[in-house]
Amino acid sequence: MYKISLAFQNFTRRNLALSSCRLGLNKKTPVSTSFPILLDHKHNAQISTVLPNARFFSSLPKLIQQLRKDTGAPMMECKKALSATENDYEKAIEWLRKNGTAKAASKLVGREASEGMVGIAYHDQGMSASIVKVASETDFASRSKDFTTLVEIVANGALSCESDALEDLVKVRVVKVDGENTTEDGNHRTIKDAMDDAVLSIRENLQIANVEKIVAKDKESVLAGYVHGKVFQESNAGTAAALVELNKSSSTKGKPCTLSRDEMEQVGKRLAMHIVAAKPVYLAPENVPEHEIEKEKQILMEQMADSGKSADILEKIVSGRMRKYYEEVCLMEQSHMLEEGNPKVSKLLAQLGLDLVTYKLCFVQK
Repeated sequence: MYKISLAFQNFTRRNLALSSCRLGLNKKTPVSTSFPILLDHKHNAQISTVLPNARFFSSLPKLIQQLRKDTGAPMMECKKALSATENDYEKAIEWLRKNGTAKAASKLVGREASEGMVGIAYHDQGMSASIVKVASETDFASRSKDFTTLVEIVANGALSCESDALEDLVKVRVVKVDGENTTEDGNHRTIKDAMDDAVLSIRENLQIANVEKIVAKDKESVLAGYVHGKVFQESNAGTAAALVELNKSSSTKGKPCTLSRDEMEQVGKRLAMHIVAAKPVYLAPENVPEHEIEKEKQILMEQMADSGKSADILEKIVSGRMRKYYEEVCLMEQSHMLEEGNPKVSKLLAQLGLDLVTYKLCFVQK
C-alpha cells in the first residue's frame, strides 16, 4: 500500500478546485475530497482524481465542441444547454432534447418533406419483414449517416410494433438488431426520441411517411427483398425497396416446387429487383378496382370516338388495349426484366411451382 501525505492531499484539493473554476463550474459548490485517487504504483505518484459520472475536458470550449459532436446541435444551443445545467454534460444533452428539438421543430413545421430514404428489416428468422419510408426536405440530408441510421431504427421498430398506427410506432423502444438477436437500446430511447435527436442534428422537417409489414402466412413461406440506391452498402436503406412473399404452390394443376429455401430466396430477390424497376401498382388484373377499369375504358373509347369504326370493332380494340394496360400496372402480367427471355411473371412462377402471396413497394418520388 502507498500512502499519500496530508500535504499532498491538500495540494490535490486546491488543484481540483482551480480546475473546476477553469471549466466554468459553479464556484459555490464545494469540491468533494472523497473521490478515488488513481496512483502510479511504480513511482508512488498521483496520476489523476476520478470524478464519478463525469467527463473530463481541458476547457469549456472543448466541452461545447464535444456536446455539438454528440448531438449535432448548433454551437449557441450547446452553450445555452451547458449554461442552463451548470455544465453538467448529461443534463445538457437532456436539455437539448427537450428545448432544442422543440425550438427546431417549431421552425420546421409546415415545410415540405419530399425527399428521404426507404429501408427494410427482417426478424424471426425471416418470417416477418418491414418496409418504411422516412421523408426529409433535401436529398443532401437524406444521404447522411445520421439519416440512414434513423431509417434503419424505424424499420426495426416497425417489426416490434403490433399495431400499424403511427402513434403506436413512435412509442416503441429503439432496438439493436444483430442477425436474429434483438436487444433494446441501452439509453431506453423510443422511436420518437430517435426522431427528435435526428431533427436536432439534421435541422430539417423529418416525417415517417410510410410503414408496412409482411408476416409470413406459414413456415413454408419465404420473404425476400431488395434495396436500390444505397448510400452506404452495409445499410438496408436506399431510394427504393421492395419485399415479396413466395410460397410453394398449392395448385394441383401446376408443376410441384422442387426449390430449396435458398433458391426460393434468390427467385424472390430477383422479383423484388424487377418490382423496383417496373413499379407495378397491383398484383393481378383481379386486384384492379372496378372504377379504375371503367375509367380506363372510357378514356380509350373517347380517344376513338371519331374513328368511324363500328361498336364491335371498337370493343375489340379496347379489349386489346386493356391487356396492354394490365401489363403496365399488374405485376403478374409484366415481363420479368431479370429473367432470361423475359417471361411473364405469372408464367415463370407457375413453371417454378411458386405462388406470389403478396408484395410491398416503396420509393422516393423523383
